[in-house]
Amino acid sequence: MTKHKFTVTAARGMLPLLAKELADMGMTDTKQEQGNIRITATLEDAYRICLWSRVAIRVLMPIATFAAATTDELYQGIYALPWEEHIDAQGSTIAVDFNSFRSKIHHSQYGAQRVKDGVVDRFRDQTQQRPSVDLHQPDLRINVYLKNNQAIVSIDLSGESLHKRGYRVTTTAAPLKEHLAAAILLSAEWPRLAKQGWGLIDPMCGSGTFLIEAAMMAADIAPGSLRDYFGFLYWKQHDKHAWQRLKAEAERRRHSGLARLPVIMGGDADSKAVKAALDNIAEAGLSDRINVEQRELLDWPALASKLPASGMIVCNPPYGERMGNVADLHYLYESLGNIVSESFPGWRTTLITDNEKLGQFTGLSLFEQFPFDNGPIACQVLCYRAPRPVSAKTQTIQQAVAPELTAVTPVDYELSDSAEFFINRFNKNLKHLGKWARKNGIECYRVYDADLPDYAVAIDLYGNYVHVQEYAPPKSVDPTKAVQRLNDVMHVLPQLLDVPASHIVLKLRQKQRGTQQYEAQSSQKQRIKVTESNLSFWVNLTDYLDTGLFLDHRITRQKIMQLAADQDFLNLFSYTGSATVYAAAGNAKSTTTVDMSNTYLDWAQDNMALNGFSGQQHHFIRANCLEWLQAAQQEQQKYGLIFLDPPTFSNSSRMEGVFDIQRDHVSLIDMATHLLTDNGVLIFSTNRRDFKLDQHALENLQIKDISKTTLPNDFERNSKIHYCWQITH
Repeated sequence: MTKHKFTVTAARGMLPLLAKELADMGMTDTKQEQGNIRITATLEDAYRICLWSRVAIRVLMPIATFAAATTDELYQGIYALPWEEHIDAQGSTIAVDFNSFRSKIHHSQYGAQRVKDGVVDRFRDQTQQRPSVDLHQPDLRINVYLKNNQAIVSIDLSGESLHKRGYRVTTTAAPLKEHLAAAILLSAEWPRLAKQGWGLIDPMCGSGTFLIEAAMMAADIAPGSLRDYFGFLYWKQHDKHAWQRLKAEAERRRHSGLARLPVIMGGDADSKAVKAALDNIAEAGLSDRINVEQRELLDWPALASKLPASGMIVCNPPYGERMGNVADLHYLYESLGNIVSESFPGWRTTLITDNEKLGQFTGLSLFEQFPFDNGPIACQVLCYRAPRPVSAKTQTIQQAVAPELTAVTPVDYELSDSAEFFINRFNKNLKHLGKWARKNGIECYRVYDADLPDYAVAIDLYGNYVHVQEYAPPKSVDPTKAVQRLNDVMHVLPQLLDVPASHIVLKLRQKQRGTQQYEAQSSQKQRIKVTESNLSFWVNLTDYLDTGLFLDHRITRQKIMQLAADQDFLNLFSYTGSATVYAAAGNAKSTTTVDMSNTYLDWAQDNMALNGFSGQQHHFIRANCLEWLQAAQQEQQKYGLIFLDPPTFSNSSRMEGVFDIQRDHVSLIDMATHLLTDNGVLIFSTNRRDFKLDQHALENLQIKDISKTTLPNDFERNSKIHYCWQITH
């Protein structure tokens, strides 16, 4: 794709944050200058910045540079540019921003006038028509920066400052600008803490800017997604298809991200401020996600017991130049510090002030501060430690007791014409599979699996919760239509299943960009308990790509339970240990559960404890399964039943080399069968769709294909969901 040069501007103190944003978006060809970052990237990359940057002010695309020591030179230079490649003469509008630095032309208004004259006169001379001026939202905003008598002429792709998100419909006195609120939250590491399930409170929320920006970060909502105007939308070189793709991607990420939104609350003593916050939150589409009420600062301790043990208190309190009397303000800061220390000891505190000495009255421990400007006021952002931080283990236990999952349901959404087909097919499946599930005591099952190509999602029921996964639509599908159909699904499911929208979670399997890596989607540990075959399991619908219970292996697990009696059972690549639970329920003499992940081993132990299985006969080993198998062979360990369900591919940093199930399965099965007793059984499975078992290389073993007999009713349409074999000597 063609690359261009762009200039991305930001306010004082925010360039490091902008640089990290650009790196996370995959943009590495960058150069940081005073007040801006120059990048070489594609037009789609520039659009992505406009849509996703939380701290950028403008995205400029330079189109010309020339000497302009006089206004006549400026006029002639502008006149000579091919403006007809950017807008049409008739019916189009323009605006000009002009700034000068160390140049002979220092009157910005007159400089802008001469630039406008050069553009208009070129059109008038060529076509006898001219564009008009619209200072608010022009079709083309022209930016001219005169530095040392050199004019840099750019197209302003942002059109207007990117801090204008589109949700501020009501304001209050001295409001915090959106990009400043975002910069404060980013500096205080809110995105990372939100992934861990921390809550957020703004007890002096004003018009709600902190609350909305925090929710948009935590829910992976593009800050520009609410805007209906950008500077490129009416530009003649606008790439409509690229913009359409980006908007569709943002809508999907919003759906998925709202499923992981932690507790966010705000309040203010001023009823007018509360109304403004509620208005703005509603405009942002977050009314059912953010709670705001009229509340005095001293009333917040009453809510502490109902909130997470860890969180962040963030606020923009009154300060000298902004409002209030400095001599009186120390009481407010002292009260805030007392409230945190006594009622929110596991919460960090972040605030912005023009007088950092006021922060000392909080009595809290300062660990970091950043300089930012709030309009014309030079301020400091002060970040304070939690007085008594909560350990991760304690936090997990407290959050696992009563989880509350959230997900998006579009408000005032109009279904597409084809939604009726999805509704009919889903109801048909639900009637058939629901009857089968109730008869067999099955609580967790797949009710829909891309039955209609236009509605390419998998929908699984976990008791009263719903897990939705969207399959990536092919490039041939209009991205706008694909998102509309996803909206259809998320809108109708609460009614079709009679469950709250907060119990429906959407999952996306998307390719990470830039410096991002594949990782847990969140760390909120919002677990729910489900049952299968009269056994109980913890599942997590929000934090990982998978939930912790592979539903297609339901029959496989039952087979393990039938074979486990009086056997030593080995579970390799154990994941969350569900097969181990079944083996223990089948009266296995002992169980050994091996996985490389501490997270999954802990999860497996929790599942065993949930079913009352404990004792020294149950072993949990953190190890690379390949290395462990080699060591076990040398020690001549033997097992009567082994379950082997490895990943299809792994390049984990914790193992040497790369594991590929197609290439490596023969040696893996060979090592596993060497651990079998004379009458032992190995159950081997894989979900690689194009997998071919090398029977010739394993001809010394007795191999029985049990793929069809282990395929549950709810996966009959997808015969390649897994392959499974029973192997003996």
